[in-house]
Amino acid sequence: MSSLSLALRDSSTMLRRNLLHARRYPSLTLNLLMTPVMLLLLFVYIFGDAMSGGAGRDAYIAYIVPGILLMTIGSTVIGAAVSVATDMSGGIIARFRSMAIHRSSVLIGHVIGSVLQSIASVVLVGAVAVAIGFRSTDAGVLEWLAAFGLVALYALALTWIAVGMGMASPNAEAASNSAMPLILLPLISSAFTPIDAMPGWFQPIAEYQPFTPAIETLRGLLLGTEIGHNGWLALAWSLALTALGYRWSTSSFKRDPK
Repeated sequence: MSSLSLALRDSSTMLRRNLLHARRYPSLTLNLLMTPVMLLLLFVYIFGDAMSGGAGRDAYIAYIVPGILLMTIGSTVIGAAVSVATDMSGGIIARFRSMAIHRSSVLIGHVIGSVLQSIASVVLVGAVAVAIGFRSTDAGVLEWLAAFGLVALYALALTWIAVGMGMASPNAEAASNSAMPLILLPLISSAFTPIDAMPGWFQPIAEYQPFTPAIETLRGLLLGTEIGHNGWLALAWSLALTALGYRWSTSSFKRDPK
């Protein structure tokens, strides 16, 4: 059997292991998923009329949903950081190192499993958004495919970063805390309010951080707004974060176990 075949076989085994863990212990995924759902309902029904600037609640629903979808990814991948940290501190990684399996399959299983959970979470949150009034009348098939590709690419990028955080954390609690910026960063982006409404000194920070270009690109694909340079920035951020997270995770995994 070739090295590629071994890697695929072992990676699929590790993926199945992580999906089984997620199915047996769904409370973590549900807790992380509730954060974007509660924020969506809070901002729509409590702050929607005040923050819409007179445009109405329906217009504000359309505005915030792309940001909530990206926040859902950041929230869900925290589970990957916790899962990796649990494996590292629990000794199972040391056991895997002693077995005749492809070394990278352990991380790949975590990454693919987290990406699948992130996409499923985005679909569920999107269903809630549609139920409360979100509509995308300007998006065709190509726009929806591009939006799905952007969501999947950001899920991959943020998962690799979360895995690196999990590898660097001494336990699951520390991993959960270190991954909190993945939830907090969307709060200081254009997810809930336009960049122009922010203080002048803060606008460059909000505009060029990783989430804002993705939110504006997703908003343009689904709602027909101007994308401008945000598409290239979103692609650059996703590729850079993927490369950084992959290098961080693999280099940490090659070191001696904790």
